[in-house]
Amino acid sequence: MRVTIVADVLGIENNGTTITAVNFINSLKNKGHEVSVVCPDENKTGLYGYYVVPPLNLGFLNNYVKKNNITLAKADSKIITDAIKNADIVHVMMPFFLGTKAARIAKRLGKPVTAGFHVQAENFTNHIFMMDMPVANLLTYKFFYRVLYRYVDAIHYPTQFIREVFEHHAGETNGYVISNGVHKAFKARLAPKPKDLDGKVVILFTGRYSREKSHKVLIDAVKLSKYKDRIQLVFAGDGPQRDNIIKRSADLANAPILGFHPREELIDIINYADLYVHPAEIEIEAISCLEAMSCGLVPVIADSRRSATRHFALSEKNLFKCNDAKDLAEKIDYWLDSPDEKERCRTQYIEYAKRFDFDYSMEQMESMLFDIIKANDEKNTRKS
Repeated sequence: MRVTIVADVLGIENNGTTITAVNFINSLKNKGHEVSVVCPDENKTGLYGYYVVPPLNLGFLNNYVKKNNITLAKADSKIITDAIKNADIVHVMMPFFLGTKAARIAKRLGKPVTAGFHVQAENFTNHIFMMDMPVANLLTYKFFYRVLYRYVDAIHYPTQFIREVFEHHAGETNGYVISNGVHKAFKARLAPKPKDLDGKVVILFTGRYSREKSHKVLIDAVKLSKYKDRIQLVFAGDGPQRDNIIKRSADLANAPILGFHPREELIDIINYADLYVHPAEIEIEAISCLEAMSCGLVPVIADSRRSATRHFALSEKNLFKCNDAKDLAEKIDYWLDSPDEKERCRTQYIEYAKRFDFDYSMEQMESMLFDIIKANDEKNTRKS
């Protein structure tokens, strides 16, 4: 199978969509498929199978995009056509300039097209301070449908949650609900705490430093916890809210540990951490939370109606009221006061997380592509 992947954002693996794209590309290659990639990552220039388009010039917004550590792609029709013309199928990662142009070109060339749904409306509207305006989010979903999803033959939804959200606004779609998957490397193992963390309670949150991830709620909760003098926050990730996180944490007894960690290092952190907290208000899936569960780290998750992650909680004790620091502090204290229950809960989450196995997810993604190619071939046969 010859597959062309179109990714408006691909480069530093500092966001979920980029990581998902890289994982999918590598999985298809490992299965023996021929993969072409259209992206704006100049580091891929000259590499076999990569078609690198120039970055999008947004004028006065360039510095803002740079601050977010991403590069957006310019839709170069010639490069896109060259990458697509011999493909059996095209898969678009995002509903932005490059992806939307590629979908239209692919349809014009008679190629079947699938697309992933990796961007919530709020991921966009939070940048223009309209995240909590229902009309703005509605119009964003309508826009996504108009510029991309109406052109595709199937949509990959990482969760049933985001499928229901989008179909509520856009109507029924040919959707495949497939988790992005948790890599098999994430599992429980012995990982002693570093000496400088002896006696401290390590609370981990893995996620991009952005407003919708709500780091501030966790910081404020620690200030209200009876364990506040012992709690060591670890914010694994990076992003534009880094300075704000540091400022808000200034009066904590222990300054948060910030930074992006390679996979093996992150697995060690998960395994020596005492609790995982996921305060994000906006979330399509949150593989980071599932990675923690796979290692047996008990989670406390925001019950946001705009987040799929709340559905991972196995009990009410693993949920807290969204944006309520006091309630989160109480849940943190509960679990730190209940080591025996926490230990029992570990095995339950390890078992639960098995359903999100990465290899199984990639098999489902491959099957989706085969399904759509077959349906397209049958449609062409009927026409002839």
